[in-house]
Formats: sequence, structure tokens, C-alpha cells
Amino acid sequence: MLKLENVSKKYHNKSVLENIDLEIQPGEIVSLLGQSGSGKTTLLNIILGLTKMDSGKIYYENEDLTNVKMKDRGFNIVFQDYALFPHLNAYENIVYGLKNKKSMDSKNELHEYIDFLELGPHLDKKISQLSGGQKQRVALTRTLVMKPRILLLDEPLSALDGVIKESIKERIKSIAKQFQLTTIIVTHDPEEALTLSDKILIINQGHVSQFGTPHEIIHEPNNEFVKDFILKQLHIKRQNIFHLFGEQYA
Repeated sequence: MLKLENVSKKYHNKSVLENIDLEIQPGEIVSLLGQSGSGKTTLLNIILGLTKMDSGKIYYENEDLTNVKMKDRGFNIVFQDYALFPHLNAYENIVYGLKNKKSMDSKNELHEYIDFLELGPHLDKKISQLSGGQKQRVALTRTLVMKPRILLLDEPLSALDGVIKESIKERIKSIAKQFQLTTIIVTHDPEEALTLSDKILIINQGHVSQFGTPHEIIHEPNNEFVKDFILKQLHIKRQNIFHLFGEQYA
């Protein structure tokens, strides 16, 4: 379990996060949802260890990670722009991090991930030859082969459209289920959060507005901000919400 206690952060004396408490169970997909500037990316970076918090505690499986460096936490992130190496082909990108591991995965384990994300036909391609969805799958595979304790995703669907977006969404769900991999996602899109996550943390101006399941957030919003933010933005996506949560919210 990942546990955050009273996590706070300021930049230039301006509060970005205030007293964030959060518990994420093993294998859960949790979205950090909020508007631009709400503090969600800062919170993701604090969990990763990229950003130092001003106060609070972070625990993983009862281990205090508050002062543990990023490289020693065992968490891995897939960035919004994928951060792939253009001079390497898809396969070389996937195995890039393994050369620094003390114990490399066997070839069978490596190809299990490659097959799972259906990248076999694309391994020799240059990054410039890959579609957006293929690049996302390469980035996911490169992270999975490192066997992270927690998978962090920064706006994983923002550069994708239509069928490709839905495909990646289903793959993220499958990864979390098959590998029992706790997954934390930053998104500004309520529809993505509601259709992808087991639970959603809604952040508004550095505070937790609500933490709950998609059903709870739709049917039992904690306050007017949650209700307005979720339902108004979903108004143009009526069909998806009808199937998920019933006619009165479509």
C-alpha cells in the first residue's frame, strides 16, 4: 500500500498542495484529476521523488520513503511526451534501462512484455516510424521491463485520439490487472479518469475535493466544485457516461 500523510508543498510562498492524505491499495488504478494548476502534477512528482515536499510523510508497504531518493524508490514514470530516444529503434529503447540493472530480466520475461503490448512487428522500427499509439506502447514496455513497484503515468492519453486512445486505455487496465501493478495517472480529463480508474483523487487549488470510486463521484459528489467540474465537462460526452453511470447523468 502507498500512503501519503499531510503532504504539503509551496512555491515562492504560494501553497500548491495542502495536507494531502491518500491511501492506494496494491493493484489499484488511481487518477489524480484536476484543472491546470491544481497541483496534481506536483503531487505525482512528489510520489516519484522528483520533487521534495515541504512537510508530510510517504510510506510504501510500511517503509518510510519521505527522504528516499527517486532512484531508490523503485517507482517508474511514463512521461507525457514518452521521452523515447530518437536515435534508437523500438527494441533498443525498450531494453535501454536493463543494462544498468544488476539482475536483467530473462529473454522470456522481456518478450512476455513485448508480446503483451503487441510490439513484435515494430521492434526494428525507428521512433519516427511509429504511430502515437505505438510510441506509447514502447514507453510502457520500457517501463514495465524495469519491474516498477508503482507505475506513474503523466497524461498518458492526451496526445492520442479515438480508437488508439481507447486501445491504450484498455492496455493500461490490463497491465494493472495482470501484473497487480499499482498505477497512478495524472489527467485533466474527467471522462478519462472515470472510465479508466478504480478511484479518483480530485484536487482543487491544492486541496482534496474528493477521493472515491467513479460511481461515488458521479452519484455522491462531495461539493459543488466536484459536481460542476465533473458533470459540466462530461456534458459533451453523453454516450460514454450513459453506459457507465445511467441515464440521469448522461
